[in-house]
Amino acid sequence: VPGMVLRSRYPRGVEQEIFAFLLVHHALRDLMHQAALKAGHDPDRISFTRTLRVVRRHVTGQAALSPLATGPVHRPEPA
Repeated sequence: VPGMVLRSRYPRGVEQEIFAFLLVHHALRDLMHQAALKAGHDPDRISFTRTLRVVRRHVTGQAALSPLATGPVHRPEPA
């Protein structure tokens, strides 16, 4: 993404961020390939940018859900 700045200030963190971007890119390309084959389309005709926009909308829509357990939390009583 043009103008994007990596968040980490240290080389190990930058390396981790770059690997994360590469993993997401690979996962999206795999998703595109599977969807195209399932629909009987040429995978090379699927837009990466449109796929990224769709996934961002879907993922950010789920971001409002808490990853914490919804059940009762057991907390030990103070001594």
